[in-house]
This record gives sequence, structure tokens and C-alpha cells, in this order.
Amino acid sequence: MTVPLLPTVSSLYLARVRELLQDGQRKLLGLVGAPGAGKSTLALALQHAFSDVSQVVPMDGYHLANVELRRLGLTERKGAPDTFDSTGYAAMLQRLRQQRPDEVVYAPEFRREIEEPVAGAIPVFPQTRLVITEGNYLLLDDGPWANVAALLDEVWYVDVDDSLRVNRLTQRHEQFGRSRQDAMAWVSATDEPNARLIATTRPRADIVFRWDGA
Repeated sequence: MTVPLLPTVSSLYLARVRELLQDGQRKLLGLVGAPGAGKSTLALALQHAFSDVSQVVPMDGYHLANVELRRLGLTERKGAPDTFDSTGYAAMLQRLRQQRPDEVVYAPEFRREIEEPVAGAIPVFPQTRLVITEGNYLLLDDGPWANVAALLDEVWYVDVDDSLRVNRLTQRHEQFGRSRQDAMAWVSATDEPNARLIATTRPRADIVFRWDGA
């Protein structure tokens, strides 16, 4: 399998992770930001930088299945806060905080090629010292989402120029089967309202991450 070329993370941010890991205990690092901000890319870059001790566990694995979204009448809002199993996600983070030395915790993974979550796809081993979890709603203070921030040792808000972010989103939707027109419509009607909500959580982050290190 070809490994994608990952951007370089500033040494300032890498030093912050090293400081977080100094006491030798497991740490949970959250990456939050609007759709298309580059959270997944940053998570993979950090995993690469700390490959011997880290694992990525995305929030997206807790998307409700398409059949359940149809039952609830939420198909056109997929990606909104109420289209995830937020209680399950918080429970998984709690398990990771309390993981036994003889236990493997299995987390789900969202597969974009089928637009569905797949259970038990990500094994987290007890010796993993850094769990990187990324998603849209880590700092939301509504409903079960309000339990998430307290389970994380640090949360970074991933910031990027809005025009670049929207362009990335549109291309992503096209890549996975939407027409250009449908992709733009979905971004406007679904992704951007979510982005505005996520932006309100930015002040709760420990730091704001930018690729230029500023």
C-alpha cells in the first residue's frame, strides 16, 4: 500500500507532544476543527512522527450507519452532531483512559469508499502511550458531547483558510462519487452550517494549530 506524502509538522508542536508524554503515562490528544480543516492529515503526521508510541482513533467511526440515518430521517444531515453515537464515542475514550495491561480496545473506523462505519477495525494496544483522536465535535458542550473534552489531556483546534477548506471539501465529495454541482450543494447546505457551529468551540481549545506554525 502506498503511504501518502505527509506534510511536516512544526518542531514547536512536536515539542509540545513530547512534553505531554514526559511522565510516561498514556495521553489522549484531541484534534478538532471544521470539515476539511486537515484534522486527519495532522493526525497521520503526528502518528508518523511518534510511530513507536502512537495510534489514531478517529471520531468518525461513530457515524450512525446509513440504515439508522434513514430510519431517523437524518440522511441529508449526515455529519451533524446528532448523526453520531456521541455516547458511544465518550464511552470508548473512557475505556482508553482505563485500559488494562492485558486488554486490547477495538475502535470503529469510518470507510469513505462505502460511507459506513466498520466496527472493530482499529486495535489499540495497552502499550500505546499516545492516542490521537480527531473529529468535529470534541469541544461541543451539548448533550453527550459535553463529556468528551474532560476525557482528553489536550485539544488542538486545527485552523485553515476557509476558501482552501471549502475547496478541499468539494474535491473530497467529488472523489467519492458526487457531481461537482452536488458536491458544492452538500458543502453549502450541510458542511458549512456544521463548520460555523464548530468554530464557536475554538476558544475552548488548549492551542490553535496552523501548518505554518504561527
